[in-house]
Amino acid sequence: MADRRVAITGLGVVSPTGIGIKPLWESLLNGKSGIRPISLFDAGKFPCHIGGELADFSARNFVPKDYRKAVKVMARDIEIAVAAANLAFGDSGIVTRSAGDDKMTIEPSRLGCNIGAGLICSDLDELGSAINTSVADGKFDIRAWGSQGMNNLTPLWLLKYLPNMLSCHVTIIHGAEGPSNTITCGDASGHLTVGEAARLIERGSVDAVIAGGAESKLNLMGALRQTLLNRLCPDGASPQQACRPFDVTADGTVIGEGGGLLILEELTHAQARGARIYAEVVGFGGACDPAGFDVTRPTVGGLAQAVAKALADAGIAAKDVGLILAHGTAVANEDALESAAWEQAMGESARTIPATAVTGAIGSLFAGAGGVELAVAAMALHTQTVPPTVNFSTAAEFCHLNLSAQPRGAEIEHVVSGAFGTGGQSGACILRRYRK
Repeated sequence: MADRRVAITGLGVVSPTGIGIKPLWESLLNGKSGIRPISLFDAGKFPCHIGGELADFSARNFVPKDYRKAVKVMARDIEIAVAAANLAFGDSGIVTRSAGDDKMTIEPSRLGCNIGAGLICSDLDELGSAINTSVADGKFDIRAWGSQGMNNLTPLWLLKYLPNMLSCHVTIIHGAEGPSNTITCGDASGHLTVGEAARLIERGSVDAVIAGGAESKLNLMGALRQTLLNRLCPDGASPQQACRPFDVTADGTVIGEGGGLLILEELTHAQARGARIYAEVVGFGGACDPAGFDVTRPTVGGLAQAVAKALADAGIAAKDVGLILAHGTAVANEDALESAAWEQAMGESARTIPATAVTGAIGSLFAGAGGVELAVAAMALHTQTVPPTVNFSTAAEFCHLNLSAQPRGAEIEHVVSGAFGTGGQSGACILRRYRK
């Protein structure tokens, strides 16, 4: 990393175990899960009827009063990002345009935004009703769709479903006029956005960036795709114990929804305003599977290479790491590949360094996963505590990571966190303990 150091000064998390970093952190320490029967749609025809669903959630509670009408044109993914951003800025102490132009405590052009997003599912009822008006003699008529069917959609319909709209709404609400970017690389998106955001600060392009990711696949199309990929666990007697990363009994993941956004800030800028500093970002690496994407073949997207690059970027060895924050999808063949990747990147140290994964508590958040995982990594450094792996009991035969079902105190100087997407990308970040 460059001379300009990158501090983490704000954590904004929206998760199935609660809104905010505190509810998530406390649920992890207590071994609690937010998985429950799905109520957002009728999942009765699917083999898996449970998910990590947000309870009583609306972005209306996290936007200025004069912006609440805009919530009508926000897909759920966008609402999650907007809420996480509000929480992150509030946690950081940076006052943005959401409080009024005259109250901003950061120059708009020096505030950037990098947010990871997924493929946003359109409202099928809304889309289906419009399509029905373009059906003649039982067949879809493309000419009728162009002449009248499309007119049955609201004028701003498309703006609800573009992945870059997460960053768009966040930058408008908070007056972020610096560099803005959207990354759509599945589960790796959060790590990639945080890594790129750190680069912006190092280069002197900005003083602060909000970075991370958000997504909701808790919808009919999301459930269908994950079912066809055979990634979901069957319903069990207890929904809260269904998702079991790296465990010998693991039999699939659970769809969750949520996200995490972090405020990254140039260290002296943060110090000058007396900010609380959770940790520093000191290393970043990204990689991809050279074989490309094949839905019939599990992949961890070259995770070993991403972790190795992050370690090299931080200028540390594997032995200097005090915590591995693994991705742990609870899909057995993916967990096996991930465990092997950690050993490839970190050697024997991968078997002794304390490790954890958060998926058992919240399910798979896809593009929202990385931001949450890095927020947990920052909390682990800040509190010098290794949270337990929820629902972990006995390691699968292939897993040699040092996981535990109990919280552990530890001397943690560095955390390495890595994630991968089924599309073949991966990302890894190194966080360092902040010392005054």
